[in-house]
Amino acid sequence: MHIKEEQRERHTLAVIVDNEPGILARIAGLFTARGYNIESLTVTDITEDEAVSRITIVTSASAHVMEQIIAQLERLVPVHKVTDLTALGPHVERELALVKVAGTGDHRIEALRLAEVYRARVVDATIASFVFEVTGGSDKIDKFVELMREVGLVEVARTGIVAISRGAEPA
Repeated sequence: MHIKEEQRERHTLAVIVDNEPGILARIAGLFTARGYNIESLTVTDITEDEAVSRITIVTSASAHVMEQIIAQLERLVPVHKVTDLTALGPHVERELALVKVAGTGDHRIEALRLAEVYRARVVDATIASFVFEVTGGSDKIDKFVELMREVGLVEVARTGIVAISRGAEPA
């Protein structure tokens, strides 16, 4: 007997919720209890009175599992709306990273050269190190970090993905 495994696809979800204590834990718990992995998670207030927040979640799942995830999220009381940006169509995704690189001499020059190519900004510098700020898609940041390993990577801090649909209409 051969069981066909469904193809997993990366999805970016925008979840609009009441900004109340425990909602993030409830959403993370929903994923954990069902064995779903969260690859990236970001949260921000989206109203002036800080009553509503937008949670951006990146996960990988089959189409069937994705439907279940969305349905379960929509059942949570403080959730107003769940949008699968991936299924919706074209959308913009970005991430920010702070990358600390230590080095002197040629390593220092190479780090600055690579930062210029990747449009990374120097946000802190000492005689022995730099902290670069780089924004873009996850692939770009992954590649920048990989290259910095060769010239003295010390530490990386990443924000996680933020995403928004393209066009004039809200998601």
